[in-house]
Amino acid sequence: MNIVIIKYNAGNIESVNNALNRLGVKAEITADHDKIRAADKVIFPGVGEASTTMAYLRKYKLDELIVSLKQPVLGICLGLQLMCSHSEENDTECLGIFDEKVKRFIPNPGEEYITKVPHMGWNAITDLKSDIFEGISESQYVYFVHSYYAEKSEHTIATCNYINPFSAALHKDNFYATQFHPEKSGTIGARILDNFLKI
Repeated sequence: MNIVIIKYNAGNIESVNNALNRLGVKAEITADHDKIRAADKVIFPGVGEASTTMAYLRKYKLDELIVSLKQPVLGICLGLQLMCSHSEENDTECLGIFDEKVKRFIPNPGEEYITKVPHMGWNAITDLKSDIFEGISESQYVYFVHSYYAEKSEHTIATCNYINPFSAALHKDNFYATQFHPEKSGTIGARILDNFLKI
């Protein structure tokens, strides 16, 4: 199987590659358009800031490439947010694969010391609705690090509740995305990655 991790100016790429290696899967990290188009599966990870990352994707026409892909694509963390239509992070127009808007967490009044931003650490996901969650039961814990979130919508395939309910994962056509980091989520995350590779 030909697996590609998109190389661009966002972090976390090596962590994803290491997680795939633990599954016995060798992936290629590349920004080459032809190699990305030819892949069986594409992973679009990310840790960073939305506007500078979108500017980089546009500069190298990776934005047009990503939305045109027909094989299964998995966005992770910032990858999920960039797949949405718009992010409040520096008022950024994103890829528009999903219609959802990305908003910043705002703690409820009086709860600023209880619900800190960023949302960082382990939290449960519920309402699992996709083949990437095959064999995973409700309320399993996965690892999050983010200050922005995608709203819940018809594309939501997993929900997490931090300050308010939000999309822990999205799915539309051949595009899947997780706000949490499967590569940092132990055996549950490994199962999710493995399920994606079997789609």
